Amino acid sequence: MATAKPNISGRPRRWKGRLVRWALLLAVALLAWFWKPIHSHAAAVASESARVGCPCRFIAGRDMESCRRDFQHGMGPVILSEDAEEKSVTAWVPLLSSQTATYREGQGCVLEPWAD
Repeated sequence: MATAKPNISGRPRRWKGRLVRWALLLAVALLAWFWKPIHSHAAAVASESARVGCPCRFIAGRDMESCRRDFQHGMGPVILSEDAEEKSVTAWVPLLSSQTATYREGQGCVLEPWAD
């Protein structure tokens, strides 16, 4: 029969709670340190997705689900939505970035300027 080691110091063991707090603190610090490159990459992925999705939908006339097949590898977390009235496609990476491309007669699909 296995028994737990007695706590000699009389204090409750808190190492698991401290470990969780340190891991959470490390994760927040890493996110803060790498926020700029993560956000920039998300903006680029959202822009590329809108640029691919808009002509697929409004020039080729395909549905949004089939347009996702044209995405390159690594563009998985992008969500596409369309505004049929405005003839625009918005691509967004949840919690990070979004970009809209609008179809204009004679110009094709044009991305909105980035807002830094």
